[in-house]
Amino acid sequence: MAKAEELELVQEWDKVFPKSDKVDHEKVTFHNRFGITLAADLYKPKDADGKLAAIAVSGPFGAVKEQSSGLYAQTMAERGFLTIAFDPSFTGESGGQPRRVSSPDINTEDFSAAVDYLCCREDVDPERIAIIGICGWGGLAVNAAAIDTRIKATIASTSYVLTRVSTKGYFDAEDDPDKRREIRRSLNAQRTADYASGNYQRAGGVVDPLPADAPQFVADYYDYYKTPRGYHERSGNSTDGWNTTSSLSWTNTNLLQFANEIESAVMVLHGSEAHSRYMGEGIFEQLEGDNKKLVIVDGATHCDLYDGGGKNAIPFDEIESFLRENL
Repeated sequence: MAKAEELELVQEWDKVFPKSDKVDHEKVTFHNRFGITLAADLYKPKDADGKLAAIAVSGPFGAVKEQSSGLYAQTMAERGFLTIAFDPSFTGESGGQPRRVSSPDINTEDFSAAVDYLCCREDVDPERIAIIGICGWGGLAVNAAAIDTRIKATIASTSYVLTRVSTKGYFDAEDDPDKRREIRRSLNAQRTADYASGNYQRAGGVVDPLPADAPQFVADYYDYYKTPRGYHERSGNSTDGWNTTSSLSWTNTNLLQFANEIESAVMVLHGSEAHSRYMGEGIFEQLEGDNKKLVIVDGATHCDLYDGGGKNAIPFDEIESFLRENL
């Protein structure tokens, strides 16, 4: 096996949420089968003994582990689980070049690589491993569950299905062959320009300054990623975004092709006022079996499920109950 890439990891606490005194925290690394070394924050209940149920968490898409995924991981560790929140390939503190590239295959693999790591820890019960995906990583989590039978339970929170929004636009309003062809032409022209210049154009993170006529969901993103509530310097959404051509691979992929064959438990979690709710409900419609659950949080927007939105919108009690029942 090739030598793992050595990463420079920040050791001081630099999360957007307070550090808990109920858990132990450390930085860890693991690698995926593409040879990329991933960085993660590991949270473990203080004074824990024996083999624990474990959870791997990632998302939102374009965020880093110091944001929402870390909050989920730390909170679930407070509730007795061993957890890791990881940066995907090419982002945050994780390895891979060039930076800020996304891929349906590699990012699905990132979840399975996290499961590899957890399965091989002496303090983890490999028969009790779950994953949590937030926003675009909700769809990726379900995709990972469709191929990785080691995953016994999956939480898809405030989910995006990136292949759906990349091919049909928001609210499926651009589901048109001519528009898709134009997008492909534009992205491939950008590939040529990138190669000629030797640099990758960035698509830009959340719009800043916020236009007066911005849709409410864009204002919600701004309120999280561009303010002290959620801003982080390593987050693409807080700064200059993904490489523009990253979206090419999402435009010709069916992310949830075999979601109906998932044998493990899946909870799809969404806010009643989330602009993305239709995508989460679309995921749930593809699931089969009696161990699938749809939870709609009354009054919550998409970003309320990133950090609670100041109103404790994340139903951690229900998440814990679901995981304990299915792990």
